[in-house]
Amino acid sequence: MKIAIIGQSMFAGEVYKLLKQNGHEIVAVFTIPDKGNREDPAATIAKEDGVKVFKFPRWRQKGQAIPEVVEQYKSVDAELNVLPFCSQFIPMEVINHPKYQSIIYHPSLLPRHRGVSSINWTLIQGDKKAGLSVFWADDGLDTGPLLLQRECEVLPDDTVDSLYNRFMYPEGIKAMAEAVDMIANGTAPKETQPEEGATYDPSLSKKELCQIHFDQLTGEQLHNFIRGMDKIPGAWTYIDGTFVRLYGSRMWTEPVPSGKRVSIEGMSQPAIVHQDGLLLYGNDQKLVNVQTLATEDGRMFKASKYGETDDSKEDIELTEEEKTLAETLQTIWAGILNIGVSEETDFFKSGAGSMDVARLVEEVKEKCKVELDNEDVYMATVFGEFVKTVVLKQRGESSGPTLVYDEVKISANNMTLTIPHQLFINNQFVDCTSGKKLRSINPTTEEMICEVESASVDDVDRAVKCAKAAFEDGEWARMNSRDRGRLMFKLADLMEEHKEELATIETLDSGAVYTLAIKTHVGMSIDTWRYFAGWCDKIHGSTIPINHARPNRNLTFTKKEPIGVCGIVTPWNYPLMMVSWKMAACIAAGNTVVLKPAQVSPLTALKLAELIVRAGFPPGVINILPGAGSLCGQAIADHPLVRKLGFTGSTPIGMQIMKSCAVSNLKKVSLELGGKSPLIIFSDCDLDRAVRQGMGGVFFNKGENCIAAGRLFLEESIHDEFVKRVVEEVKKIKIGDPLDRSTSHGPQNHKAHLDKLIEYCEIGVKEGATLVYGGKRLQRSGFFFEPTIFTNVEDHMYIAKEESFGPIMIISRFKNGDVDGVLKRANGTEFGLASGVFTRDISKALYVSERIEAGTCFVNCYNKTDVAAPFGGFKQSGFGKDLGEEALNEYLKTKCITIEY
Repeated sequence: MKIAIIGQSMFAGEVYKLLKQNGHEIVAVFTIPDKGNREDPAATIAKEDGVKVFKFPRWRQKGQAIPEVVEQYKSVDAELNVLPFCSQFIPMEVINHPKYQSIIYHPSLLPRHRGVSSINWTLIQGDKKAGLSVFWADDGLDTGPLLLQRECEVLPDDTVDSLYNRFMYPEGIKAMAEAVDMIANGTAPKETQPEEGATYDPSLSKKELCQIHFDQLTGEQLHNFIRGMDKIPGAWTYIDGTFVRLYGSRMWTEPVPSGKRVSIEGMSQPAIVHQDGLLLYGNDQKLVNVQTLATEDGRMFKASKYGETDDSKEDIELTEEEKTLAETLQTIWAGILNIGVSEETDFFKSGAGSMDVARLVEEVKEKCKVELDNEDVYMATVFGEFVKTVVLKQRGESSGPTLVYDEVKISANNMTLTIPHQLFINNQFVDCTSGKKLRSINPTTEEMICEVESASVDDVDRAVKCAKAAFEDGEWARMNSRDRGRLMFKLADLMEEHKEELATIETLDSGAVYTLAIKTHVGMSIDTWRYFAGWCDKIHGSTIPINHARPNRNLTFTKKEPIGVCGIVTPWNYPLMMVSWKMAACIAAGNTVVLKPAQVSPLTALKLAELIVRAGFPPGVINILPGAGSLCGQAIADHPLVRKLGFTGSTPIGMQIMKSCAVSNLKKVSLELGGKSPLIIFSDCDLDRAVRQGMGGVFFNKGENCIAAGRLFLEESIHDEFVKRVVEEVKKIKIGDPLDRSTSHGPQNHKAHLDKLIEYCEIGVKEGATLVYGGKRLQRSGFFFEPTIFTNVEDHMYIAKEESFGPIMIISRFKNGDVDGVLKRANGTEFGLASGVFTRDISKALYVSERIEAGTCFVNCYNKTDVAAPFGGFKQSGFGKDLGEEALNEYLKTKCITIEY
């Protein structure tokens, strides 16, 4: 069919390409004149194909068709006019001329919202359904017979841009092509539009129609009014007498935050400027939050910064590399705008639209390796400001929203640390409702670092409800998996950027040696977030062949879906790493989280919360509640809206948690509990390696290690030599300030644990084990415990059966060659977390690894964990896995779907 396209923009250009792809002949494109040197995209696309292009400034004059324009139109001899995005009035002489006349695209479900501002009014009037129409043109305004319609759901926070880009644009292009095919096939209907439900809504080009009248609008109506004009033309009001437009509207359901009060014309009470934006009141006292404001000249800025000094005009000095970056950006702008670009060029005043914003963001990402959000373009519309924005992004100085909180400042390790000490709920640091505090003690000095808010049952309930809202209705619920991964990668980058700060806080709060904290506590945490970020878009189900229901057939497939709100309770030995091990898998799977970090070392988890906001995670996705296990942890286990709980800690507490999870709502549970991991060392081993690795297996992280080698079994022929070497090496261990780079052994985590280690050794001596070395507290300030060695430990002894969770080496001997005997002794425990074997005989190593009852078996190594390898125990060491692909299954549910056809 011979088609004339009358319209403009990328929309018309994409319709052109699809119609041509479907085999139709485009005889001409009629579009608008160039704006300066900027040609309309539809014209550019057509000219590249050698198709005639006409650029008429108007088709009518004083209500009458311009004869020469009509004649030029008729010369192309079209059979059908297609008007995909047409902003001009086309005379009926043109509309009715072709054999099949003309069809028009309109972005609403006609007859509702006739007029040029239809998408705006769909949102302003709070419609639950939106859609598009393709109709036959007549002499009315959007009144012609309907050919086809498509509808979609209006999401709670849709804007004009999001609704257009998500549905109206892609589905509209396809609908126009489908309509043309129906006409060509003779199947296109002409259904008269009903008058019932018909509306004609005025154009919002008049400024007075965009003013907010607060006394006439409920909170929900206010939200709809603002988002219905976001980004064009922009709802406006006066703040403290100054004209502003408002963008980025959300209903606010949280408690009213503290902030600066400002006067809004027509609003019954002052608005509140706070760290997340500007809170407005509807006439029903419901709250609406806006994130962005714009001045009358179009300059946009964060609503949370209203009233602050504007430093956006300050110059920054560019390096030579950054000057090259600026030149690349100038080329990108010139390519999009088709004009010469200077420091003062304004992107939107030069003719750019929302699709150009998407193109700009993608080209900057591809050519400059800098990731921007659409909002960054709207906030820096002038080229000079845009260069500054991109440069600061690349430098890492503009890496996300800032979080204002009541910080604790500490000087340590040649740096000033800013540490949060409040609960983190819905992306805000807040005080607890009970007024109770935890004392965070530095185990090196025994001095208090700070007081930390202690979560109550009410605080847990609030956090869980915020997490549930984020999972079901928030931005997180609509985010695709690849974007989840992008946020996780961003968080990992921020953690790496702040790794010295995180490691220092970890050292102060938990006693970890700084060099180990950098490498393992923080380093492995960063690796974990990056590993699981890579999994986000690779979680999928499978198709399953089942018997067919003859004569019909069946298709069965599975989907992996997130569980919902997950509770996580972590221990004190690796405060940041244990949080990362569990939370990263949980988040990658698409869940939301309520975390209770260890009561005695919560500070790195709270510092992580600050980076979570900067990375751009939406509110409610991650909530962190320091508190007592008996209160806060128990409330998480008991909460009926929590659908999964992941716990690392002691076996007795794990049992209690499992009971609570069963009674509350039968929530899914994964437990990583206590251990008494056997390390079997045969006489045919590499003894130097066995001594070195055996010491690491016991004394790594001052023995506060869940997979620590809890009991060493030495073959008799090497027993004495092994003990002699170990004692010699232990004497060389430097114990002291964990911030000292030469220190290899720091203080135990807290006083109660130190006391238990002393008691543990006293029991060992009392039962007849030989204390070869250590066994006492060091005579200095801090919770320092001397590395300890026991020999002649018999199977019945307390220290042979119970975990010390400290730097205590428990050594037992076994008869030469008695492989099965030592295996029986090694398995004679209710724990089954880890194990190890040292031997040069590969057959013996495999034999032991197959028969040892533990979730991990190390052969000729120890403590060799990796983010890609599953980690978890058997028996009373728990069930479920951290790390590796298997960890994802702990936070996913499998749905089976069967279709008969």
